[in-house]
Amino acid sequence: MPSFHSYDGTRLAYHLRGNGGAGDPLVVLPGGPMRASEYLGDLGGLGARRPLVLLDLRGTGESALPADPATYRCDRLVDDVEALRVHLGLERMDVLGHSAGGSLALLHAARYPERVSRLALITATPWALGMPATAENRLAAARLRKGEPWFEDAFPAFEAWLTGNGDFDLTFMPFFYGRWDEAARAHAAADEEQTNDDAADVYGSEGAYDPPATRAALGRLTAPVLVLAGELDGGARPELARGVCEFAPHTEFSIQPGAGHYPWLDDPEWFTARVGDFFAG
Repeated sequence: MPSFHSYDGTRLAYHLRGNGGAGDPLVVLPGGPMRASEYLGDLGGLGARRPLVLLDLRGTGESALPADPATYRCDRLVDDVEALRVHLGLERMDVLGHSAGGSLALLHAARYPERVSRLALITATPWALGMPATAENRLAAARLRKGEPWFEDAFPAFEAWLTGNGDFDLTFMPFFYGRWDEAARAHAAADEEQTNDDAADVYGSEGAYDPPATRAALGRLTAPVLVLAGELDGGARPELARGVCEFAPHTEFSIQPGAGHYPWLDDPEWFTARVGDFFAG
C-alpha cells in the first residue's frame, strides 16, 4: 500500500486505480465526510482513461489516526492534500472531489491556486462557499422519486429525519442513488464500516470554512472547473451546485440525467465520458 507522511508525521495511504491510462495521475478526494476512499472504486471505469490516486484521509481506510483529532477539520486537511502533491512530485495536479470532498478540493484550490491544473466537483455540496443543502432541497429531490416502488415506505422516514423528528434509517438510502439495484445496496451497506464518525463530526466544525475568503480566492483561480450535479441528487441539487459557477471564472456545469449522489454507479458510461473529456482538455 503506497503511503507518505504528512506535515505532522501522520502516515497517509493512497490507492492506485485503473490500468494507467494516459497523463499524470488524477488525485481524488473522497466524501462522506471522512469515508474511506474504497467506496469510490475506479469511478465507473474512469481509471481506464487516467491513472487515479485515491487518498484515504487521515483516520480513514488505511491511513493512520492523527495524534490531534482537531486535524480532521476540513481546512486543516488541505495540508494533507498539498503534502500528497509534493509526494507525487507534481508541479500542478488535476483534482476531483466528491461530495464533502468537494469542499476540501475548493479550499485547496483557494489556498494553492497555482498547484491546480483542472478541478472537478462531483455532486459536491458547496459548504466551503456557505451554500449548504437544506431539508427543503433534499425533500424536493426526494419527491421526484414518487413513482419508485420503495417511495411510500421511505419518504416518511426521510422527512422525519430531515426535520429532526426521527433517526437515520436505512429505509431511505434509495434516495441517494439513481438506481436502487444490487450494486447500490452493496455500496450503501458498506458506508458504516468505511466511515470514521468521530472524524466526520469534526470535518465541518466551527472554523472549518470562511466562505467570503474562499469566494474571493476562487475568483482568482485560472484552472478550469467542472461542476457535475446529479439530476436526482438532493445533497447538492442542480440549482445549488450551479451556484459554484458564480465564484470560479472558468467553470463548466453539467447535470447527469437520472443520477443520484454517486453518478458513476448510476451510469458509468455517461459519467466517465463527461469527466474523462473534461480532464483530457
